[in-house]
Amino acid sequence: MSRYINIHTHNFTTRHIELRAAGIHPWDAERATLDESIFEGAQAIGEIGLDYACKVSRAKQEEIFQSQLAIAEKRGLPVLLHCVRAFAPTLAILQGYNLKGVIFHGFIGSKEQAMEAVKRGYFLSFGEGTKRSPKTIEALRHTPLENLFLETDISDVSIEEIYRMAAEMRGEDLETIINSITENYKRLFQQ
Repeated sequence: MSRYINIHTHNFTTRHIELRAAGIHPWDAERATLDESIFEGAQAIGEIGLDYACKVSRAKQEEIFQSQLAIAEKRGLPVLLHCVRAFAPTLAILQGYNLKGVIFHGFIGSKEQAMEAVKRGYFLSFGEGTKRSPKTIEALRHTPLENLFLETDISDVSIEEIYRMAAEMRGEDLETIINSITENYKRLFQQ
């Protein structure tokens, strides 16, 4: 396992691909057909969720999202969530499922939203976009280590740089961040 866990990336040139996730993104909800075979061999279901900033029908997004949550529940897999301008509806839908784990990828939100997710036992993953949002910096600072992941997503910034950024913003030692995220990964994916 890499010293730096990158929980969500679109950069497949990395040396350490250890986790395979599959899912229908909310942007594709109207044109995709849900075929359960896409989840064969997956260790997580994602990137799935709701994006109320895009033009895709909310009803169709919610239908595909709920179908994938049911599959995740049945298979005992964690989910990687895409959530844009849909935090409250996402939480409401999640309440209906008993999921192994929930990770809000690329979390951009307030401290209050972060604490609501943490209260439910969910993980928050932060990336390069964090530094552009004062409210999200505050959310990162208040997210307990046991609920924290970091990611590169579509950024060209290295995961090592994301870790250094998070450690600096939190006022914590880099090793503390590395060790905590490694433990979170083991707890969620290696049980």
